[in-house]
Amino acid sequence: MKEIVEFLAGEGILCRRFEGVEPKKLGSRKRVEIYRGVDTEGYYCLVIILRKKSRILRKEAEEFEELHRRLETKMEARIKRCFLLYEAPLCSKAAAWLREKGWRIFALGG
Repeated sequence: MKEIVEFLAGEGILCRRFEGVEPKKLGSRKRVEIYRGVDTEGYYCLVIILRKKSRILRKEAEEFEELHRRLETKMEARIKRCFLLYEAPLCSKAAAWLREKGWRIFALGG
């Protein structure tokens, strides 16, 4: 988790609190890492980290948005900032769709 916090800090995203969330608790079988935190302005943020070899398609991007909604429901709070950190080829349609929904996307070195 330390390297994720340092990566986000390098991008100008600072969180006061940062904790992991198990994907199973959100009803997901995906092999992703999910973190939630509170940034310095007091807003909730969601960080999804995906590492795989195959391409990230739009269908998968829609599943990330569904995880976002489920976490909001579980927390009973609105998550204002969403981030996707990925280590895989990313479909341009999926990237455009996520950006349209307000996600910030970062490629991890790999």
